[in-house]
Amino acid sequence: MKRVFSTLALTSALFLADVGIAQEALQRPDHFKGLEASTLEVAVANLTSYNQKLKQRLEGEITTEDLVAIHELTYTLENALETISKELKNVAELLEEVHVASETFDAKTAKSSGASYLQASEPLIKP
Repeated sequence: MKRVFSTLALTSALFLADVGIAQEALQRPDHFKGLEASTLEVAVANLTSYNQKLKQRLEGEITTEDLVAIHELTYTLENALETISKELKNVAELLEEVHVASETFDAKTAKSSGASYLQASEPLIKP
């Protein structure tokens, strides 16, 4: 009997939690897609532009309109940061190839991987 009661209590708690989550989801504003960031260059440009937009919205008193705009622009920022994160892993791998090539005096790999690294990291450098 104790086991049946425990199972019922756990089931009830999980049901109530699911209802609470569903209600919270219904109360949240519609979600936006945000601008895509298909390349590192686009991601950095979107990050720069949308960080500026966020900064402007955060100045002074924040209105409901500001909060809606902030909510919407965070999707573009999240997309940009996701792309940057993925691309930085690639850039780091290329740099490691250059590092190892320099340690082993492999000029050919240092040159080719170095060129690839410089090209891949270029969008990160402010002009």
